[in-house]
This record gives sequence, structure tokens and C-alpha cells, in this order.
Amino acid sequence: MAKKADTITYGVFKDVFNRRLFKDDKAMLLKKVADYPDRYIGLFRPTKPKIKLIQNLTQSHEIRFGDAFEDILRLYFEKLEYTNLPTRFKYHNVSKGKDEELNVDQIFDSGGRIWFIEQKIRDDHDSTKKRGQINNFEKKLEVLIKEYGESLCGVFYFIDPSLQKNKHFYREELGKLSRDYGVDLKLYYGKELFTQLGNENVWDEILSHLGQWKSELPDFPEINFDLNPTETFNEIKDLNTAVFRKLFNNDEVYEEIVLTLFPEGKTIRLLQQYFDEKSAERTIYKSLKRTLDERFE
Repeated sequence: MAKKADTITYGVFKDVFNRRLFKDDKAMLLKKVADYPDRYIGLFRPTKPKIKLIQNLTQSHEIRFGDAFEDILRLYFEKLEYTNLPTRFKYHNVSKGKDEELNVDQIFDSGGRIWFIEQKIRDDHDSTKKRGQINNFEKKLEVLIKEYGESLCGVFYFIDPSLQKNKHFYREELGKLSRDYGVDLKLYYGKELFTQLGNENVWDEILSHLGQWKSELPDFPEINFDLNPTETFNEIKDLNTAVFRKLFNNDEVYEEIVLTLFPEGKTIRLLQQYFDEKSAERTIYKSLKRTLDERFE
């Protein structure tokens, strides 16, 4: 089964991770603030808004880190000359009485055998979460057996090998599923997957690229969105006008959040000009422009 993988350059690796983690994160943060301002401001908060904004970004990056690993592993499987298959499937949810969509993290054809992989960053789930993970895996297994038959191989894969909190539980549950469904199921951590695929060099390269990428990250996310006002403006200008209305009309949100994110007002000035240009199209743009005019007086 082993095939020599062509290397993925650090530049490609970096682009994948930066795009997944940081693309549109400014726009997403503004939308969250507009929708849930009480999570960021208020007397009964143990932190000031700036800390909460940083915390929000770090949590978002943590979640999207897993998405980046899905993308990069898919690239490596392609380099291994496996055929990546569609990851989305329609299935009928009997309990709800309707069709729903199911997403598989990885699925590829390795010379006639179908592999599907449910991947997580680390095995540190509590008892409720680990049971939910297995139930979700079984749901996907059942759908894929109907699609590809019982000759497929299923893998529950944790990327970080340093945490193996529920290894015994997952191994036992996968063993039960394997017997009941007649399908080969595996549990792997870190390098083990690529050892099975006969390409440990891929894992070594991932560790090297990941280490370099992390060394280039700042200690904290940057929340001064005015450092590159043109870039920020282009990212946020097409947000729903309701988002801007909530951000600019609320005195507390504007003073504690907006002025923290845009301390020099450069991006806000670009928005002010943009709203002025759009004011002939819709009344809301005229209202937003008027609000900012008043803010800048």
C-alpha cells in the first residue's frame, strides 16, 4: 500500500493554515460582537473587553486549526496518489423524518479499497463528549457502508499523540462496531496513521512545517484592525448593514469595542466614505453615514 509522497513545501503548508485560521476573522468577530454584545461588555464581567476580544479570536483559531489539518491531510493523500472522494453525503434521518447532509473528514480510494477517517486534534474528551463522538462515527459508518460496501476501512484518528485520555474506550467501542458491521476499523494517534500507510516521512514533514509555522505566530492575536486599514475595510465592508448599525448606534459598544478595534479611526473613515457612496442606493447607508458623521464631530 505504501507510496512515496512528494513533499509539500512549507509555503503551501503555511498558506493552508493561514487561510483557514485567519481568513475573515475580523469580519466574524465584528458579527459576534454585534449579535452578542453582552458577552464582551458589562459590569458583571471579570475581564475588560480587550481581553474578551483576544479570547474570542484565540478560541476561533483553535476551532479552525482542526479545519486546517483536514485540508493539509487531504493534500498529502493526494500526493500519495490516493483518489480523494466527495466528503458530503445525503442520508435519511429516520427519527426526524427528513433527508440530511453528513460530512466525512477524509475519504479516499487506495487502489480499490475505500478509507474513511474521522479526525480530531486531541483525545481529551469528557465522558459525554466521547460517547457522542462514537455515536457520530457509527452514523457515518452506516451511511458509508451503504455507499461503498463492507470492504472499506474506517479510522478514528487523533493528530496529537501526546493526549490519549480515552484510548481504551475508543479501542473497545471500535472493536464492537467492527464485529457488528463486519468492517475493518482502526484507532490511530499521530505518526501511527502514516506508519500504516507506509509513509512515516509525511508525519516528520508535518511536524517540521508545523513547528516553523508556530514559531512565526505572534504571542497574541492582533486586535488593532487599523494597522492595515485598506485590508480590513475590504474584508468587512460587505457585512450585513444590521451589523454596522448595532456596532455604531450603541454608545457602550462603540466606545468599548469599536474604538478598541479601530483606535486610529482609519478603517472607520473608509467605511464612512463607502457609506456615503452607497447612500443613493439605500436609506440605511445614509443613516450609517450620518451616525459616523456624528461620532467624528
